[in-house]
Amino acid sequence: MTSRHRRHRGIGAAGAAVALIWGCATAGYALPSDAAPDAFERAAERAAEEFGVPKDVLLGVSYESSWWEANDGRPSTKGGYGPMHLTDTTSGGTYAHRPGEGPVDATGTDDPSEHTLQAAAALIGVAPRVLQRDEAQNLRGGAALLASYQRQITRAAPIDPGGWYGAVAHYSQAADTATAGRFADGVFDAIRAGRQRVRKDGQSVSLPGAPSVRPARSQLASLGLRASAGAAVPECPAELRCRFAPAAASNYQVSSRNSNGMAVDFIVIHDLEGSYDGGVSWFKDPASGVSAHYVLKADGSEATQMVATKDIAFHGGNYWMNLHGIGIEMEGYAAEGPTWFTPAQYKATAALVRYLARRFDVPLDRKHIIGHDNILPPRPSRAPDAHWDPGPYWDWEKFMGLLGSAKSQERTGEEARTGGSVKAGQAVMIAPTYAKNPQPVTVCGSTCRTRTQPSNLLYVRSAPRGDAPLVSDLALRPDGSAGTDQIDDWGSSVVWGQEFVVADVSGDWTALWFGGKKGWIHNPAGVNTRPVPDARIVRPASGTKTVSVYTTAYPRADEYPQGLPASDQTRFSMYAFPQGQAYVAARTPVAADDFFPATPTRRETTVTGDQTYEVIQYNRRLATVNTAETAR
Repeated sequence: MTSRHRRHRGIGAAGAAVALIWGCATAGYALPSDAAPDAFERAAERAAEEFGVPKDVLLGVSYESSWWEANDGRPSTKGGYGPMHLTDTTSGGTYAHRPGEGPVDATGTDDPSEHTLQAAAALIGVAPRVLQRDEAQNLRGGAALLASYQRQITRAAPIDPGGWYGAVAHYSQAADTATAGRFADGVFDAIRAGRQRVRKDGQSVSLPGAPSVRPARSQLASLGLRASAGAAVPECPAELRCRFAPAAASNYQVSSRNSNGMAVDFIVIHDLEGSYDGGVSWFKDPASGVSAHYVLKADGSEATQMVATKDIAFHGGNYWMNLHGIGIEMEGYAAEGPTWFTPAQYKATAALVRYLARRFDVPLDRKHIIGHDNILPPRPSRAPDAHWDPGPYWDWEKFMGLLGSAKSQERTGEEARTGGSVKAGQAVMIAPTYAKNPQPVTVCGSTCRTRTQPSNLLYVRSAPRGDAPLVSDLALRPDGSAGTDQIDDWGSSVVWGQEFVVADVSGDWTALWFGGKKGWIHNPAGVNTRPVPDARIVRPASGTKTVSVYTTAYPRADEYPQGLPASDQTRFSMYAFPQGQAYVAARTPVAADDFFPATPTRRETTVTGDQTYEVIQYNRRLATVNTAETAR
């Protein structure tokens, strides 16, 4: 991994002097364990007053940095702590950086953007470790940083929030004007329009709208940042700074999607289990044999496109899904809870997905906007090694809301308490509220550790009771033994946004048709599901005893031109789809097809069969079934 060095204005002694001039290095204050409903706002108000920062500015920066969350002192994927996202990427901090844990950017450079926690701690005279977990001190540290930046720009502390635009842009620690301006614009959009949110701990935080505020964007020029590069990559949204760095030629295939008939139907979200620079380097390495179309930085400041969208990247572990997918790799780790995905990361990823979905007419639902954990491997023998990123701590509800998906809108009132009616035969969407859905997840390396914290999943049990064994996935456990809560045991859980058909209801438990059997989820009054009245439900056709379950949709062998090898349409023989069961399918069936890239003696070739397949939500993964065997 190479170190990163950015030209950026440091805090230095002048900044420390500002803290003494504008605020007192008073003893800290922590939010008590039985904090009042407005404790966060009061702590923010005191910190803002102490350092001469408008409260609206402090709350706006905190909202843009963390959505006002403290995340229990855990670092983000960028190594940022607390509601002000103060960064510390120095190895050996509070959290040991074991494999699979963050922060991801532990480069140990002297880049100021990696050490704002230490800088803030010095300004307020508090140990850095305190700012990691003490929300009030974290707010004070962020306010002190803002004050020091403002002093460098104007030598004054204006009362008007608009006069703090330069300090806010500086707070982003961005190296270029476009990224710094994008962060500041996000903050001032929140200030002007207002924001209100209920935190994970139940506190309601409000930032009243102030539409009369006029941000002084001219201050951006005083920061001495590098000029933003032009639009070097046409396949990125305007709000995302992109570059193009091609993957190794052996790590992808040149194609001409969609004009060659290979439609892009899926946008696949991955995480790198490592750093941004490391991911880019890995895809450039011919020895890796893999690639993704895009790699995104954890702070949302940059994306690298590595494969043109017309071409086929090797990212999903299933070639047929790769033929029809675009892969996006995010900097970060799925394996542990100590890290959290930043607001900037959610927003940058959402901007890219919206852009791609518009270009390729991909529906904004969880049958088409999927994770790597939704892709079945091409054959059963590879099921135990199938990936499960972006993991249980990616908030799909929040992300789909940023995409504008109607099904992601938060429920209110009675609907939030009940979730809607649940009855056998109807389709429902899995919809636990992330912050109110703590689930135990065990991660095993040299030792096993179980964490219980907010997550996007629900466990599926073999009977309607909490002590019933988890269902068994026969592709993972041929002996039929019970599933576990281990993070890589994807066969016994469902994730937010997936849709299933209700098989039965018993008290607080709802049975789904899940992987060929009844699988029970805890769902009192339907609180963890939502009805899906417009779902496409498929069943075995009349006269079909059991529908064959596949993971690809290739033509028959006799449909391939002479000289082209037929791909194996492998059936998952351990999976069942018998009469009496039903599953939710994507909006339209897909044609059987395959692709062969051009060679010196052959033009690229698309092979299309006369069969069509439904793409169904079978278990945690998507599967394909032949429409000749199904009925709606």
